[in-house]
Amino acid sequence: MKEDILHNLTIINNRIKNACEQSGRNTDEVKLLLATKTVSAERIKVALEHGQTLIAENKVQELKEKYDDLKDIPHDNHFIGHLQTNKIKDILRYDVTCVQSLDRLELAEKLHQRLLAENKTMNVLIQVNTSNEESKFGIDPSEAVELTRKVSGFSTLKIKGLMTIGLFSAETEKVRACFKMLKNLQQEIIHEHIPNVEMKELSMGMSGDLETAIEEGATIVRVGTAVFGARIYPDSYYWNECKTNKKA
Repeated sequence: MKEDILHNLTIINNRIKNACEQSGRNTDEVKLLLATKTVSAERIKVALEHGQTLIAENKVQELKEKYDDLKDIPHDNHFIGHLQTNKIKDILRYDVTCVQSLDRLELAEKLHQRLLAENKTMNVLIQVNTSNEESKFGIDPSEAVELTRKVSGFSTLKIKGLMTIGLFSAETEKVRACFKMLKNLQQEIIHEHIPNVEMKELSMGMSGDLETAIEEGATIVRVGTAVFGARIYPDSYYWNECKTNKKA
């Protein structure tokens, strides 16, 4: 197990390095985020004990289950799944340092209220639905600037950039269009000079398309199966592709 994970990490880090070189970017500009959905704490520990520092869960239940086993190993834990407002208390309890999936004003308001009560702040990314798929979460691109402006008014929320899932497709140029859109939105928001907003982070790209994402400006790439191996369920289950019966 250990050898496989370390071997896979070497491959992924080399891919990131090569993509940065091909794009004329510094390797330090791109962080590897390990998507740890369904991955046991034991396997995650292997990565954390060998230089990785950034992991993320899609589901609050998994965050809870692994917390005690991982809490003593230095790392940052992001949340990248659809966050229901009734799970906010758990996000704070289990030391999530950034919610990458902030996609609606109601969530921002509830998160702000809870953070105020606990005298805390939280880094967030605004999630944008760049693929224009009805099934996906994320703010419509046409509303992203306005949502950013509104969220910036909450003192407890520190906007650090944007996130997108992008299109699940083997057609590179269709995927690239999603990443280009996020980069363009980033530049538009920067030019708006909105107070209390940073636009340093672009979280986009996964194991199948990280090179394209890096070419288009990604600063965080999210990789799971290429490091830890195949999962029982498809990506669509963990990325909450279907909104049916989902609560806020």
